[in-house]
Amino acid sequence: MRAVLVLTSVAVSFALSQAKAGDPVLGEQQFAPCSGCHTVTAEGGDGVGPSLHGLFGRKSGSNADFSYSSAMKAAGIVWNEDTLTKFLADPGALVPDNKMSFIGVADAQVRANIIAYLKVATK
Repeated sequence: MRAVLVLTSVAVSFALSQAKAGDPVLGEQQFAPCSGCHTVTAEGGDGVGPSLHGLFGRKSGSNADFSYSSAMKAAGIVWNEDTLTKFLADPGALVPDNKMSFIGVADAQVRANIIAYLKVATK
């Protein structure tokens, strides 16, 4: 019985530590501060930050029309849900010396929502 309780406790703790599936509708609202620098559509083009159109599967620093930091160009990251989760949590930890002035999104659920939105909006 004790082993069952320990296993149940571990399973519940793990489940609570993981963000629920992202909500793209909430993600669009939560992405709003990012839209001051980034666009998501093909027509949007680059701004202060690069366009995020076609983001998933794209290599970091590869948009030829944008002037990335050498750190972002050299990072060799392919953007997917996992790499975006890490980057949105702490951009400076994943790509030290990148030039984006953004400290990250602490809330795992907000990150999941933003990524769910980006999956839809950047196609």
